[in-house]
Amino acid sequence: MFAVKTRLVQVSPTNPDPTILSEAAEVLQRGGLVAFPTETVYGLGADAMNPAAVEKIFLSKGRPSDNPLIVHVANHETVRLFARSIPPIGLKLAENFWPGPMTLVLRSSVQVPMIVRANLPSVAIRIPNHPVALGILNAFGGGVVAPSANLSGRPSPTTAQHVLDDLDGRVELVLDAGQTRIGVESTVIDVTSQPPTILRHGGLTREAIESLIGVVGSPADVELLRRSPGTRYRHYAPHAKVVLFQRGNLDQLLLEIDGLKSGESFAAIISSSQIATTVGRAQFVLHVSEPEEFARDLFKVFRLIDARGIRYVFVEEFEEEGIGVAIMDRLRKASAV
Repeated sequence: MFAVKTRLVQVSPTNPDPTILSEAAEVLQRGGLVAFPTETVYGLGADAMNPAAVEKIFLSKGRPSDNPLIVHVANHETVRLFARSIPPIGLKLAENFWPGPMTLVLRSSVQVPMIVRANLPSVAIRIPNHPVALGILNAFGGGVVAPSANLSGRPSPTTAQHVLDDLDGRVELVLDAGQTRIGVESTVIDVTSQPPTILRHGGLTREAIESLIGVVGSPADVELLRRSPGTRYRHYAPHAKVVLFQRGNLDQLLLEIDGLKSGESFAAIISSSQIATTVGRAQFVLHVSEPEEFARDLFKVFRLIDARGIRYVFVEEFEEEGIGVAIMDRLRKASAV
């Protein structure tokens, strides 16, 4: 089905070559796919106004067609091409947190293809905060849909090599600007509801949002969740089975380990000081002290565990505050059966 020759091009993360950015924009303009870094994860980009190009994303990733895509734009003016209206509270959020790891769900303009918004009346939009991403968007001059550049359900890519591991031969151009800074996807906020609702936790914390606009809601039904990607399917999962255990509960961890068959390989990711960093016969042990550091490296660690052929990974739960909320969201989805 796929017969694309993938080219990998190195690009400076802080001062990207305009020639490379123009080349990426040209691929997008002719309906091709380009993988590029944002501050959160690597995205798989296509022209948001070209349904045939957008369909390639769904086919390349194996992505469910009822999972909407986020439109990435370079500036506030371009937002208005895709959104019918922006409520005052949305403008306040945009003025304070764009460019950045925040996606707004807005009422869609009629010209946004249905395939982009999964037949919904809403559209998800963000302005990324990465020189390469912004450079491509400025060179392209429009909106680019860019879900994570991985096979659907797999750990999101935070390096160009992760993109190649999943999509080599399925994407024309991959721009390599090193590891992404945040490591988990953007926070998705629906500002068409009252109060505004966080549909997906991510790189922008609830605390930062509420310090600006007051209390925000959590989705009460599946219909709201449909407006955001990354909310209704098993996501972010390595091939290894992810098993969560209660923070500080060494007995629970040891019970899980004792339940393994003889010779079954496992890894342990420990986040509290109460539990020793060496766990019995684990093939891989990671002690995490800073949640921001773990958020950046979470998906990379999952892929490393898979590369070693490890069958199970036991992960200690994080405190759900700040970026820890997004981490636990990703861990729960990765551990879902």
